[in-house]
Amino acid sequence: MLRSLYSGISGLRTHQVRMDVVANNIANVNTTGFKSARANFQDVLAQTIGRTAINTTQVGLGVGLAAIDNIHTQGALQTTGRVLDLAIEGNGFFVVTDASNNEFYTRDGTFYVDSGGYIVNAQGYRVRVESGTQPFPNPGQIASISVSTDGTVTATYSDGSTQTCRIGLVTFNNVESLRRVGSNLWDVTSGLTLPDPPTIGVPGTEGRGIIRSGYLEMSNVDLAQEFTNMIIAERGFQANSRIITSADQMLQDLVNIKR
Repeated sequence: MLRSLYSGISGLRTHQVRMDVVANNIANVNTTGFKSARANFQDVLAQTIGRTAINTTQVGLGVGLAAIDNIHTQGALQTTGRVLDLAIEGNGFFVVTDASNNEFYTRDGTFYVDSGGYIVNAQGYRVRVESGTQPFPNPGQIASISVSTDGTVTATYSDGSTQTCRIGLVTFNNVESLRRVGSNLWDVTSGLTLPDPPTIGVPGTEGRGIIRSGYLEMSNVDLAQEFTNMIIAERGFQANSRIITSADQMLQDLVNIKR
């Protein structure tokens, strides 16, 4: 009897996690470059209560959380008309470094040129370039900037001179090795048995995507799918609640036999 109670409790816990994942996906439906997640379940230990001539008689002890996967599919590109709004069409991540020279990876291409001439993101982290000038000298005299699909950034100065650099993209053999660190940034998960180091290169080469200037990649959250997942999680939670209620009633009936 108690096994069913504990199985119901494990079901409540895991379905609550699934609802948490769905809620976070929906909350970030308009977050630039956001990648949706999904919760996967697995059964936990089974107790052997007997054996027959052909098999072992076992009773399962509930459900547990197997993993929360990130879905790295392409999000829709939304036009902005701003030159330093960059979207990756295809595989890859931009590389940004903080003040301590720690590297992070992002699909959010909302970039700026700071007072030092560096291309930076909203947090002020510097965008890593694959080749060329970084930073741009005399940023206050830049008259216009253009970005090509291979990541080449051309700054034209008021005197007609130009400076260029090329933003690189990194790819991973297994993007599941990345973990979220907030602010639309990703990092490589430490302690992996098979580490997946980033490989930086020119956009549009060796399987890397191209860069679209004047666009931003939107979230890849599918609202129809998320609302369906919400209903599934809610009904699963409700069913496990019913297990606990029914098991409690059976225990109550057992106690009442004495009367």
